[in-house]
Amino acid sequence: MLNILSIIIGLVALVLAIPAFLPLLGALNWLIVPIALVGVLLGFLSSSNSGRNLCLIVLAVCIIRLSLGGGIL
Repeated sequence: MLNILSIIIGLVALVLAIPAFLPLLGALNWLIVPIALVGVLLGFLSSSNSGRNLCLIVLAVCIIRLSLGGGIL
């Protein structure tokens, strides 16, 4: 059950991350990173790894995007 919840949270974070790749919308990643962290924590509590891995990928991509934009752009 926690894995399914983690996958849903990961998919929501992924959908929110798509517009954050547009120029001047990179600050949305500050919203997405905590959402993905909640998904990672739920994924750690579940017995399966797929939800956790999805949230970790979304988290890594958003952090890289934040670092490339200087934390704002």
